[in-house]
Amino acid sequence: MVRAHAKINLGLLVRDKRPDGYHNIETVFHRIDLSDELVLEPADEIAVVSDTQDVPSDASNLCFKAAALLQHSLGVQAGVRITLRKNIPVGAGLGGGSADAARVLQSLPRLWQCSANELTLRSLALELGSDVPYFLGRGSALGKGRGEILNYFDLDVPYAILLCNPNIPISTAWAYQQVQPVAGTPTPDLRDLIIAGMRDPGRLVNELRNDFEPAVFRTYPDVRHLKEAMVRGGAEFASLSGSGSSVYGFFSRPDDAREVSDLFAAKGYRTSLTPPHFKIAD
Repeated sequence: MVRAHAKINLGLLVRDKRPDGYHNIETVFHRIDLSDELVLEPADEIAVVSDTQDVPSDASNLCFKAAALLQHSLGVQAGVRITLRKNIPVGAGLGGGSADAARVLQSLPRLWQCSANELTLRSLALELGSDVPYFLGRGSALGKGRGEILNYFDLDVPYAILLCNPNIPISTAWAYQQVQPVAGTPTPDLRDLIIAGMRDPGRLVNELRNDFEPAVFRTYPDVRHLKEAMVRGGAEFASLSGSGSSVYGFFSRPDDAREVSDLFAAKGYRTSLTPPHFKIAD
């Protein structure tokens, strides 16, 4: 069994639209203590079995696509049975499907008793999705371009991170259609800003932004209410992750985070707590 950890976006700046239809962005990816579980077993064909109906089990599944791409790239005849236990909400701005696909790319060569170099894996990852390449590396990363130009660095987050998803799926394609990048808008150095914000969260409040928030909050007021509730509950900083609908907050007092989490859970929202100084073990 392998785990695929969710990510949050620490800031998300949407730049210009590219000739290929994607937008250039700038963001910092950071993993949290919320993960899907995958079991990969030998099989004659590729098959995906999930514990939720929210995830397709056919060839449209990202794990299925990852296995098929790798199978073709390596010239392998064997298949794989992928059993997926979903804990990361779907359509939530947390990269759950991308994380799962990346783990399949990393784990399958060992199962098939062959090898795949890093360049091959990165190329296949980008074919699967803009944020899939991030999950091949370790630690946090400043992402540019589509999100595939990555500069990894060690980020120690001294806050408890409360994540809440209000069970509202938001289309990433829709969110990008709502954003109108403003040419010449001054933007901070995200990496330096976030590192400074670990000591001075006021810097995050005043300078860090997610460009999807205005449109998402306008269309889905319950998501805006989540952010406001986190701040009222003691969060030093709170933000939308990705294009939503998940919101996270940094709490200097873990007890405050647990109290707010209980309030959200009582409303039927999905919550997750990441302890201060969290690092992935595997």
